[in-house]
Amino acid sequence: MKNCNTPESQTAGRILPNACAIALALAFTASFPQSSHADPITPPPVPSDIEVPAGHTAFLKGHATGTQNYVCLPCPNPITPTAACPASGFVFTLITPQATLFKDKDKQIITHFFSPNPVEQGAIRAAWQHSRDTSTVWGGQAIASSDPNFVAQNAIPWLRLPTAGTKKAPTGSHTLADTTFIQRLNTSGGVAPSTGCDSLTDVGTRAFVPYTADYFFYKKATGDYSEGGN
Repeated sequence: MKNCNTPESQTAGRILPNACAIALALAFTASFPQSSHADPITPPPVPSDIEVPAGHTAFLKGHATGTQNYVCLPCPNPITPTAACPASGFVFTLITPQATLFKDKDKQIITHFFSPNPVEQGAIRAAWQHSRDTSTVWGGQAIASSDPNFVAQNAIPWLRLPTAGTKKAPTGSHTLADTTFIQRLNTSGGVAPSTGCDSLTDVGTRAFVPYTADYFFYKKATGDYSEGGN
């Protein structure tokens, strides 16, 4: 291959140098990935009582794989009210989810668990922490739906949670700190066992029940912000 700067190339006049410059520019362009707009996040239809209010838009989706973790306790207890207690007087009570959220099947983006919410003086809330920038969002009081037209049999309910608190990353990055609402949809598994928590001797028994779900994160429908844009 001839070098574009050789005397032989220069004698060809202006046409050949211009052609070389164009070829080099094309080579550099091809060597870098082309920018593209992120695909829009489109949540599925949901029961009307867990729809997110107008003025908010989904900006991030994660597919969760993990467990819903329960412990057998006397009932009622601080988590389970009297109205939800079985006749036995004992119930498996949720102590924390433990899940990893993925994007594009194999890219870990978020971890999900219960943790103290600093905005509410340490109240224990469902939390989601971004795996890259550590920004965190805590969910507030959930509205649940087990509508059989949407929720699979033997699956934990679909949820809508308002934001109860957020925290930016130490660097100031705010991927999850912009969240206003969270939905848990497309659930499978995760339901507390129906046996094994029936008497005083069962108290303290733990159950780690596998589940999957899709989590959708919403922000105010203003500006132009998406995951990875920090």
